[in-house]
Amino acid sequence: MVIGVPKEIKNNENRVALTPAGVTELHKYGHMVYVQVNAGEGSGFEDAEYIAAGAIMLPTIEDVYGIAEMIMKVKEPIEAEYDLIKQDQLLFTYFHFASSEELTMAMLAKGAVCLAYETVERPDRSLPLLIPMSEVAGRMAVQEGAKYLEKPLKGRGILLGGVPGVKPANVLILGGGIVGTQAAKMAAGLGAHVTIMDVSLARLRYLSDIMPPNVQTMMSNEYNIREMIKVCDLIIGAVLIPGAKAPHLITREMLKLMRNGTVLVDVAVDQGGCIETCRPTTHEDPTFIIDGVVHYCVANMPGAVPYTSTLALTNATLPYALQLANKGWQKACRDNIDLKMGLNVVDGKIVYKGVADAFNLPLTDVSTMLVEEEVSQ
Repeated sequence: MVIGVPKEIKNNENRVALTPAGVTELHKYGHMVYVQVNAGEGSGFEDAEYIAAGAIMLPTIEDVYGIAEMIMKVKEPIEAEYDLIKQDQLLFTYFHFASSEELTMAMLAKGAVCLAYETVERPDRSLPLLIPMSEVAGRMAVQEGAKYLEKPLKGRGILLGGVPGVKPANVLILGGGIVGTQAAKMAAGLGAHVTIMDVSLARLRYLSDIMPPNVQTMMSNEYNIREMIKVCDLIIGAVLIPGAKAPHLITREMLKLMRNGTVLVDVAVDQGGCIETCRPTTHEDPTFIIDGVVHYCVANMPGAVPYTSTLALTNATLPYALQLANKGWQKACRDNIDLKMGLNVVDGKIVYKGVADAFNLPLTDVSTMLVEEEVSQ
């Protein structure tokens, strides 16, 4: 298979979809890998390393899209890339379709095969290609939240862990999944007083068992959220519904219950956000203030630590990329239910329920499409 790795062009996105080590593995199986010049520079990988691994370097993004059967990316294509995508071209990347009707319609129009990292799902409901970036984002949420609590950055002027004789900050984490767990570990390690909310009592029991004494658990409901936001200094939204828009747990009118300088970090913003007033921001301009509350809503938080993030991501994606390259996407998805769940858009049709529901569009059964493809071979 011919694989293309373009340079990411989303604002301040420094990650790359494939490391030189990944090129070596693909090359070992006879696949051709084309990498755009300087694609790995932001993550600390030089062109010479890719060449030594067996990649062929191409000067422009147009060249990469033009030659590749499978495009490996980190973030969803942006408008400047839409016209570069070819019919039946396989795109293997994060999409988060449910939060962008424009992107969904563009991919339907192009007739591409869109296999989304974030909906590749194991039978146990875990999301293997979302986990590594969720781990990074959860830890970064606390790191960034602690920074924006500083007074010069319009926060309350509170040190997250306090000092002897002065109480630490109160941190509220909405969601006890991967992001929430990692955020709680980080905040607790810095000495904050942490509360994790979730709707699953079983998950709360588990978290209560593994977390240190400065972390408490609480059932997530509107009453409890309203009470807690009155006294919390940093609030982290860590809610995910795979492939669908996140629910709004904090509404616009709830902001008036918070103290000036409270910091909100919405890690779910690339899925629409679980805080109503959040909208995607960039590393270049990461925050905005509404009703005295600081909102940090960077949609690609792990892009700020690209070396760590790229290695963590490709550790997870490479085994799946090898299956797609070795077998072709149809056979790989028939053989591996994880990959089949990753299919969101195929041949101008939506094949993932969360995306269809988000825009009230028809849903096509991807199993039928795969069977038809198998018969035609």
